[in-house]
Amino acid sequence: MDTLPLFLRINDKKVVVDGDDTVAARRVERALSAGARVALFAPRPSAELAMLLDAPQLTHHARLPTREDIRGAFVVWGASEDDARDARLYQWTRDEGCLANIADRPEMCDFITPSIVDRSPILVAISTGGVAPVIGRILRARIESTLPATFGRLAQFVGGFRDRIAATFPGGRERRHFWENMIEGPAGDLFLAGDAARATARIERDLADAATGKSQPTGEVWLVGAGPGDPDLLTFRALRLMQRADVVLYDRLIGDDILALVRRDATRIYVGKAPSNHTMSQEEISALMVRLARDGNRVLRLKGGDPFIFGRGGEEIEILAREGIGFQVVPGITAAAGCGAYAGIPLTHRDHAQSCVMVTAHGHHSLAKLDWQALVRPGQTTAIYMGLSALGDLIERFDTLGVDMTTPVAVIENGTRPEQQVVTGTLADIHGRVTAAAISGPSMILIGSVVRLRDRLNWAADNSVHELSLAPSRRLEI
Repeated sequence: MDTLPLFLRINDKKVVVDGDDTVAARRVERALSAGARVALFAPRPSAELAMLLDAPQLTHHARLPTREDIRGAFVVWGASEDDARDARLYQWTRDEGCLANIADRPEMCDFITPSIVDRSPILVAISTGGVAPVIGRILRARIESTLPATFGRLAQFVGGFRDRIAATFPGGRERRHFWENMIEGPAGDLFLAGDAARATARIERDLADAATGKSQPTGEVWLVGAGPGDPDLLTFRALRLMQRADVVLYDRLIGDDILALVRRDATRIYVGKAPSNHTMSQEEISALMVRLARDGNRVLRLKGGDPFIFGRGGEEIEILAREGIGFQVVPGITAAAGCGAYAGIPLTHRDHAQSCVMVTAHGHHSLAKLDWQALVRPGQTTAIYMGLSALGDLIERFDTLGVDMTTPVAVIENGTRPEQQVVTGTLADIHGRVTAAAISGPSMILIGSVVRLRDRLNWAADNSVHELSLAPSRRLEI
């Protein structure tokens, strides 16, 4: 982060804008909307600026500014697009100690003027650090279309209960829970639907129940699938719960990019389990979830992939149900689907595979339980999770069973992430290819004729449309 986001209070403060055209007009509008006293220096104001000259907080000077004109200014905007004029103005701001922003001159800016989504009192500011302002405007348009105009009025409405909520809930966690339930629950829904009276009645009832002890804060556990690695593959529901959790238990497949989306002040506990290196046993993790929830926490159990596909989510909810702990389960994109898509390998295809079987090869006990005869059949794709360390044993078993060793295989390491690597070959040579590529990270193994489609679709080509739209920008091809 190259800049520190701040919101400045400029109400009734002096702001100078120097310029005659559209850029100056936008600066004047923004300063006036924030209640500043604007001094505009525009010898030849454009039609847009001329429409603003009657504003009561604006003083227009039909000349160039002098150093004395900016004395006492809090913020100075230069928007003349005249290099000499801008340089002179900037030097005066250095002498007078003003905050300066000279349009299109990053080296002459103390701050960045962001794109703004205004839902007063809610403001969303978007900045690209001056590198690509057009992207900022595109993001603003997207947020404008998804953030209801009534959210600003909702903020003002619930703000009226601030003092009473603070008095009712002395603890920070309980207070935050009440706020979240009020805004995202029935009261918030009623207000957004236009029924402020019923929304008020609901909040009054909830506050009264809390004051008399009728409602006790209860904890809950959320089992959330984070997908195979790319943060863009998270569901909206996953993101919403990640922002509401008090405590986060996460495993080794959760990358920093995903963890950065969790509520910043949530407690984070690593419970990752690598082969032969368990930070906590499964029993310890389950006991920890129960204890944290009983303490009134909202516990986010963040898992790579999907909680119910080789994620042991089923075991965890059995214990939660037995202990009377409320829980939610949020599906995630499982590794087979995500890695296959990003590698350009469809799991099913009318001409190649009419079914897909998913198995785990984690540990020797898992290998012994596999139905080897059912794993490699014509018209089927086999997706093997956690099978990299057992790849040699897998190939040996297939060879012993008489499986065609020319069957195509793909090993996808760190699938969907920028460091994704894809190694393709056959059952006969894939082990050697993987060894040569030094593959050692979390990997998905796909077996079946669908692997051939990757080359046919030209997925690995640098100029491929598929590469641009679906896959990370960096990939090692072998």
